This record gives sequence, structure tokens and C-alpha cells, in this order.
Amino acid sequence: MNFETSLKNIENFLDGLISHSENIFQVGLKINPGNNIVVLLDADDGITIEKCTKVNKALYKYIEDTELFPGGNFSLEVSSPGVDEPLKLHRQYKKNIGRKVEVIMNDGTVTSGKLIEVSQDDILIEENEVAGGSVGRAKGHKALTKKIKILFNQIKHTKVLVTF
Repeated sequence: MNFETSLKNIENFLDGLISHSENIFQVGLKINPGNNIVVLLDADDGITIEKCTKVNKALYKYIEDTELFPGGNFSLEVSSPGVDEPLKLHRQYKKNIGRKVEVIMNDGTVTSGKLIEVSQDDILIEENEVAGGSVGRAKGHKALTKKIKILFNQIKHTKVLVTF
């Protein structure tokens, strides 16, 4: 069986497996050299280790039973995308409303702020600035809030910023 067929079979099984859960969705699937299969999952209410483990067990059994990789020559990783992975799906943008994000545009421009709205065609970011141009909030300067609408087709990638 060739690489593309194996990938398609895994994808079809995975789609069927997670379709039973209304809130889990696939973010990525790839087969790296050495038959290392990497599946990235997310969920509207957050992906848990338990959910990943359940999918891993079912998918592993499927791959073994169908002998997609002769002699069981494969490894399988099922996890969440992690904080360093950019948002890829509209559904991910929706679940991150209210969080701080960094948007890198196709032209290289960077915008960061709170993601406050997601529509079919664009997102709305609330960006805070300090009047007077200083970075910190100096005495006598007011924080200004501006809303920026960004079309999805203008976005190169968006990452959620972790704040402490």
C-alpha cells in the first residue's frame, strides 16, 4: 500500500471515529519519515489527555488490524496542537474568542490584541495602545482601544499568546 493510500485510509477512519463526538475535530494529520503518524486534535471545550488517549487506542488498533504498515512498523502520536501551533481552522478561531492573539498578515504586518469576534470572512481584534506613543502607561497617558477588522484571506497565520 502506498503512502497516499495509507494517509487517506487513516484520515477516513479518524473522521468516522471523531464524528461521534460533536466537539472534537481534526486539526492536522501527517506521516513523517519512519512511518511516524502525527494526529493533532482540538475540541470546542478544550481537548483533554483522556480524549486523545481514547482516539489513540482506537486508531492504533485500526492501523494494526488493517496492516497499513507491514510488520507493525509505525508509531502514532495523538495530541493537541500546542500553543506554538498557529490556528488553522475557523472553528479554532471561534473557540479562542476572548484570548490574546498575534496575527501575522500576508504582507508581514503584525497585529496583536484580544480576539473579540469571528465571522465567516473575518476576525475582529481589540488592540490597546497608550496615548502619547509610550509602551508603558505613563502618568497622564490614557489607554486607547481600537478595533481592527482583518479578512481571513489577509492572514498568513495567527497564534494564541500565552499570558501570565
